[in-house]
Formats: sequence, structure tokens, C-alpha cells
Amino acid sequence: MRRSIRGEIMRLAVLTGGGDVPGLNPCIQSITLSAYEQGWDVIGLRRGWEGVLEVDPTDPWSLENCAMVLDKDSVRGIDRQGGTILHSSRCDPRNTPEGDQTQKVLDILDALKVDAVITMGGDGTLRFSAHLASLGRNVISIPKTMDNDVYGTDYCIGFSTAVTRSVAAINALRTTAASHERIAVIELFGRRSGETALLSGFLSRSDRTVIAEVPADMDALLPLLLRDKKSNPEGYAICIVSEGAKLAGIGSAEDEISKSNTERDGLNIGMQIAREIETRSDERTIVQELAYLMRAGEPDAMDRMVGFAFGALAVQLIKQGRTSNMVCLTDGNYDSVPIDTLLKSSKGVNVSGLYDANQYRANLMQVENMPMFLY
Repeated sequence: MRRSIRGEIMRLAVLTGGGDVPGLNPCIQSITLSAYEQGWDVIGLRRGWEGVLEVDPTDPWSLENCAMVLDKDSVRGIDRQGGTILHSSRCDPRNTPEGDQTQKVLDILDALKVDAVITMGGDGTLRFSAHLASLGRNVISIPKTMDNDVYGTDYCIGFSTAVTRSVAAINALRTTAASHERIAVIELFGRRSGETALLSGFLSRSDRTVIAEVPADMDALLPLLLRDKKSNPEGYAICIVSEGAKLAGIGSAEDEISKSNTERDGLNIGMQIAREIETRSDERTIVQELAYLMRAGEPDAMDRMVGFAFGALAVQLIKQGRTSNMVCLTDGNYDSVPIDTLLKSSKGVNVSGLYDANQYRANLMQVENMPMFLY
């Protein structure tokens, strides 16, 4: 039987789902230390919802394999590490080969005597979190994804580090593009939102950026890239591409984009654009997918800061009895919104306000009164 939140010793459970990002470990550390100050117990559930479904509460080995005690000693120094010490998985218990296993999740949480759950994830993880909350469970969700595409928050853990990593890699690739005098096509993660590509392209001063929200018309894009290359004294050009972008006139690639790289049948969009460039002109290309390098390694200062703050805020909300909320950043302020907010809409680049679709470039000429990350 679950206990009430106010005035009693609590047992919190923490899990991370979806792709890893830098900043998760600072958040886990912050949750643990904040709960410790309240005299609460914290356990970490390994491998996201998939790990929860593997728990056998009667088997000591299963418990050790799928859950870990989080205390001051176990989280010491993890804020300097990338990834997540709890590991992760992409699993929605409502959609498994065995069918909807929501009740199994509930039974396991009860067996573990969990009073409240804090989940860190992207769209999939947080959707199931909202589902649990709708069933009366005490849940706080924390948005994390380097795509920064969770509706209801201006910022998701992992976004700043992904942009920082991307800008550094793009600028490093300039030496090779210049040495061979080629057009470099650099593909970044971003299945449904082009925000990471947009800001990375803008901050690295790349020549053109193709985002997920606007199809690439090669009749328009190629002349621009050829002009960029010709006008560059070093004889190269840089084109940034969102993973979820597509060529104009080609049917939606939504089914392919939802698959992992090893499951996809066709060429990734970066290679498609490069082939079009070489087919339509005499130019040669360099194609580079930054992919997992964008979220590898330790978090930058911003993701440490937001990770610490989101974790502390999650515990504060539980202490106040304000579960069924998602922590968020809005207009530069830490806040919370109802946990089902992300179900109400989708989030992507404000094309009309931030992007010149004719020039394939960020359009950030109007800056006054805009929030820090230009949403």
C-alpha cells in the first residue's frame, strides 16, 4: 500500500528512458542529495521501463540486477560523467510483444514499496509517465532530449551539450573540406525537430542548414552551395542537415525515421543530398554523420546547471504534494506544467520567425525580447 507524501519517510524511484544525454547524471545526483536532506530513500531503476518489467521482487538477484540504492556515496562524482549510471532503454510498457503491461509495472512498483517515481526521458518515456499519473500514481517527469522537442518546456537536458559538440565537430571538419575543396554535408540527429541543426549551423557559421521542418529543394539549394563554395577563398562549403529532413517531392520518410539506423532500408538524408550534389554538378562531397558523438562524454556547464535544478525541483514538488507535473524551463524561469502537457501538441522550429526557407539559413535578425535559446 502506497504511503501519503506529506509528513512521512518516502521511497522515491528514479529511472532514465530513451537515448542517453549528458546531464542525466547531475540530475540523478541532485534528486538523490535533495531526497537525502528530507530523510527519504531513493532507488534507481535500471534500464528504464524495460528494466522495470524484468524485476522479480521475490528474487534477490533480479532486484540487484534491476535496481540500485542511490545514496550520497553512490552518486559521488557522477555529475562529471556523461550518459546515465542507471542505463536506459526505449520501451513503452503499453506496447510490448506480450501486450499492455501497465498493470505489471504498477504491481512491481507496489512490491518495491515505491511512493513516487521521477522519470527522465523524451517523448516516449514521458508519455507513459503521464499514463501512470492518470492512474493515480505519484509521478514527476523531467524532459531530456538533445532534439529539444518536448512540448511544454523551452529546454530539455542534453540540448546545450549536443549543440556544443556539434559546433566543435563542424568547425574541425572545415580543415578536411578545405584541404580537398569539397562541399561537406554534415548530418545531425533531429528526427522531427531541426532545432539542434539550426542552432549548430548558426553558431558554426555554416553556409546552409536544412532542417526537418522544411524539405530541401535541390533546384534551390544546390546553386546556393555552389555559390558559397566559389566565393570561399579556400574553395569549400558546409551544409548542415537534420536527420529528419527530406528532399522536396519525395514522400514522407516518417516510417523510416522512426526506425533505428540499422533497421532503415534507404539512404540517410545526408547521403541523399550529397549524391544529388555530385549527380547534378562536377563537385565532390564529404559526408559525415555526427550521430552519437553529439551526446557522448561529459555535460557542458548548461546541462549540469539544468540537471541540478530540474532534479532539486522534482523533489521539491513531491514534498509539496504536487505530483503529476513535468518540470520545465519557460522564458528563462524554472517552473512546472501538468504532466500530460506534452500530449497536447508537438514542438519544432518556428520556421516563420527563425528560419529563411529560401536561403536555408537561420534568420535571427530580430533578437530583442527573444528568450535566450531563441524559441
